[in-house]
Amino acid sequence: MTDALVVSNLLLWILVLALLVVVFALARQIGILYERVAPMGALMIDSGPKVGDAAPHFELASLHGGTVSVGATGVHSQLLFFLSPTCPVCKKLLPILKSIAIAEAGWLRLVLASDGEAAEHVAFTRRVGVESLPYVLSTELGMAFRIGKLPYAVLLDENGRVRAKGLVNSREQLESLFTAKEMNVASVQDYIDGQAASQGVQP
Repeated sequence: MTDALVVSNLLLWILVLALLVVVFALARQIGILYERVAPMGALMIDSGPKVGDAAPHFELASLHGGTVSVGATGVHSQLLFFLSPTCPVCKKLLPILKSIAIAEAGWLRLVLASDGEAAEHVAFTRRVGVESLPYVLSTELGMAFRIGKLPYAVLLDENGRVRAKGLVNSREQLESLFTAKEMNVASVQDYIDGQAASQGVQP
């Protein structure tokens, strides 16, 4: 009887040690994958004003009164978010954009941009609760930045220059525009690709 207990205890300890080895190996693999799989930033489409170029200057009427100056020199950076009332991803991002506008108010101003009939957009802004944000309707603005797909965001710096831009589908991709500005690179993905190339690693 005593021998059986000793053997069972020994087997249990061997099993526990084996499980510890497996957990350690899995944790190590997860760490390696985390390092290799880089976060994807906003997908930059190579059209319109390039990063570093002066943005086209517009003075536009806001949907709920007042005017919005796009591309002018000022004390704040400006995030242009191009959207459509029929774009489901755009609607998903609006609460995130509202929170970003509040959190980053010290250095950033958010402008929502679209085109079409004003009545449709007024109803849309009330439905999604963004009446307090500057909202401009301008086909010319979209054409100047060569907006072909939505949702698309363009970050302009205090000097009215394009600092980052791209298709955005998540908070991470929106925040990658700010990261690109801070790192003084065209995009986070460009930086990652450059780092990989300098180390001789395929991105």
